Amino acid sequence: MQTVIRLIVAVIFGANFGALTALWFGGMIAGGPSIGNAIDIENWRSDWSIGSENANPYVRARVARNGLMGLRKEEAVYFLKTVDEDGAPLSEACTYRVSGGDFPAAWWSITLYDSENRLPMNEDAHLSFDQTQAEMINGGNANAWAFQVSAQTPETDEAWVSSNAGGSFDLTLRLYQPDPALLEDPTSALTPPRIERLSCDEGAS
Repeated sequence: MQTVIRLIVAVIFGANFGALTALWFGGMIAGGPSIGNAIDIENWRSDWSIGSENANPYVRARVARNGLMGLRKEEAVYFLKTVDEDGAPLSEACTYRVSGGDFPAAWWSITLYDSENRLPMNEDAHLSFDQTQAEMINGGNANAWAFQVSAQTPETDEAWVSSNAGGSFDLTLRLYQPDPALLEDPTSALTPPRIERLSCDEGAS
């Protein structure tokens, strides 16, 4: 009887430990502990082992949990940021200005995801900004661009990404077919976008 009890306790402990471990390591990209080949450039976080056949089980669990496509880094790399330039969490209650230039890749996009790693449940049809839009703004080049992130449509005609129903959200930068220089030395090759908080609703933290 004692053997059976010990077996049941071991199974329960193992299941709970495995779940907690997956959640613990699964938070790295969103600001938790680092594991694998972690990259951090001004709080834009990535992991070069995403999509690799050599990725360990924790990295694979993180990819599955965070909904990343998981392409090999030679095909695409992903950077995620959850805070603004002052280190405050990104929130639907605030308005931001995101700005930057061109990136060392064939094509890029920036997409907003809610706290559950999903596209926000709204019908604004403005959930991302990409290189094509940047080039349209600047007459064919993407060397300097900016867009607003807010829950409401901007009063001006500037580019806009909607955080409506986003709650505590993050922004994900995807770089497709990255330049070899980026893969070799990402800190030197990449100047990441800036996320400046412009205002917040009264009472927002």
